[in-house]
Amino acid sequence: MLNKEDNELLTRVGPGTVMGTLLRRFWLPALLEEELKEKDGDPVRLRLLGEDLVAFCDSDGKLAILDAYCPHRRAHLYFGRNEECGIRCVYHGWKFDVSGQCVDMPSEPPESEFKSRVQTTSYPIATLGGVVWIYMGPSDLKPELPDFEWARVSAARTVMTKRVQQCNWAQAVEGGIDSSHISYLHRNLADLKPQKSATGHRKYSAQDRSPVFTIKETDYGPLIGASRKAGDELYWRLTQFLAPCWTMIPPIMWGPVDDTYRPQWNMANDYGLNRDMQKNVNYTGIKGIPNQDVAVQESMGRIADRSKEILGTSDKAIIAYRQHLLDMANALARGQEPKAASDGACYSVRSASLLLEKDVPFEEGAKVLLSAK
Repeated sequence: MLNKEDNELLTRVGPGTVMGTLLRRFWLPALLEEELKEKDGDPVRLRLLGEDLVAFCDSDGKLAILDAYCPHRRAHLYFGRNEECGIRCVYHGWKFDVSGQCVDMPSEPPESEFKSRVQTTSYPIATLGGVVWIYMGPSDLKPELPDFEWARVSAARTVMTKRVQQCNWAQAVEGGIDSSHISYLHRNLADLKPQKSATGHRKYSAQDRSPVFTIKETDYGPLIGASRKAGDELYWRLTQFLAPCWTMIPPIMWGPVDDTYRPQWNMANDYGLNRDMQKNVNYTGIKGIPNQDVAVQESMGRIADRSKEILGTSDKAIIAYRQHLLDMANALARGQEPKAASDGACYSVRSASLLLEKDVPFEEGAKVLLSAK
């Protein structure tokens, strides 16, 4: 459990918060490139780290993410006109280019130079791996982009998805690094029948439902090993937590992002819960692993009260991740910059699952698998 003060520190990421300051030291995913592919196309509104933003692709194909509100009278620029290399507020016609500079102010006298003194916030952005990334921290500390392996392969070999979750970001991350829940939440009931021969991780997670966790600390976050008995061997499921908000689990990588696509199955329709299916087909009565994850994570409420938790041995990874982030945030508040933010190469890692002899440490047996090429 966390005390209420640490829970607030972990979950609040708006401007001026301790955790928000830490997250702003990193490049973060903002949008998919496909959302801004059209020159002079429709503006896109988004919200990140408690800030309302607007994104657009200008007439020359340059991308921008600006403060969502026109600095004149605070009208939302999502309703603006994206035209002639800038976004124009429809309230009084003030227009801003991709740098945030006001380039036209038709409501002022023609001889006025006032527009040259008006600038709105424009955040540095970059495109990598089909994603538009944003940096929202101090300009003099802007780091290199994280060197994720998936961002270096062709688009034909990657699948990019996004979704909205009606809960705090930390609940989503914690679900991604929790290997013990796969023995329950994602279980198909048929796997428990003697005549059924499950394969892969489903076989091992059904046979041994109480994994033993081993945590290895790195600069980018905890490397989490969850072992299950598999005859004379151990089945290891190795999960990466990569600061500040990404998880990498076999065989996918996932990280939370604000204001994304809304799934068909959601809180309003109970995620498609079918009680007959729950009795006869799978553990939850909900189709699909992502839907199952979202259902339990959102069921905790917008921000879970971690001071009321009762944690067990299977929560070792959750405890380690929380402590890692809290330590990083508090260290930054004391003036110590996070190492991972300045070293993009440290993200060139993989998750893995494998069988090992019982006396082989996973970090040795899986060394080749954990290093991205």
